[in-house]
Amino acid sequence: MSQTFYGSIVGAVADASGGTIRGAKVTVTNTSTSEQRNAETSEDGAFRFVNLIPGNYKVDVEQSGFKRYTRDGIAVAVESAVRIDVAMQVGEMTQQVEVTSAAPLLQTENASMSQAVGTRAVEELPLNGRNVLNLAIVAPGVVPQGSSEGNLTGKNVFSAGNYQIGGGTANQSAQFLDGVPLNITYGNIVALVPSVDTVSEFRVQTNNNTAEYGRYTGGVINITSKSGTNEFHGAAYEYFRNTVLNATNFFANRSGAGKAPFKQNQFGATIGGPIRKDKTFFFFL
Repeated sequence: MSQTFYGSIVGAVADASGGTIRGAKVTVTNTSTSEQRNAETSEDGAFRFVNLIPGNYKVDVEQSGFKRYTRDGIAVAVESAVRIDVAMQVGEMTQQVEVTSAAPLLQTENASMSQAVGTRAVEELPLNGRNVLNLAIVAPGVVPQGSSEGNLTGKNVFSAGNYQIGGGTANQSAQFLDGVPLNITYGNIVALVPSVDTVSEFRVQTNNNTAEYGRYTGGVINITSKSGTNEFHGAAYEYFRNTVLNATNFFANRSGAGKAPFKQNQFGATIGGPIRKDKTFFFFL
């Protein structure tokens, strides 16, 4: 029950001299859905927003006697803790300091080693057989084993999770979709590989994982699904492979056998958007 796909934004608010500011109002806004969270800084100027759906966020900080602080374009990935430390400038609240360029956001809240595979990579990297788990190999420390790559149709049931992650044993890692385990007790096999068109992003955690991830001797692949936003988005696709597009291999040419027949058509469509703007959203495959 403790495994989730959410991210978080943490940080502290201080003045120009480094003194902490208590009671500053901090607002975090999801720029895709307009969902807002509000909090006040504690005695030591700290704030923390947890259980944030992965996406892009904006942080606003207000305090009497200081200029309003705004930082946009904060990417919160699955299972990440992004730290934003704010230095307020003396002035009127009607004045605003807007940060448009800053140092890269680092995760310093825990010692786990991981690699996030973002939406663009999921959508644009080539996938033979459209097996989204194959993208795990872009993370350092992931070694695919036999039958794990390509289309899983007709393969051994252990093929889907047959990866060595972080030096662990093959087929002994944990896979989650929106916090729900994809493994079953029979040999820890992966019982479901989600369609690539429903996957927003995922994180491959290789070493020093936090306490909520146990009962395995490998790594963790934590997947989050797509959701609708305040704007309508859709796609139609066909992944097309055919004999006429293939070259004849050396041995078939030598024997005169010609090209083996091969036809593959994978097609579909997705659409997502608002049911009630800023409130309710849908996504269909």
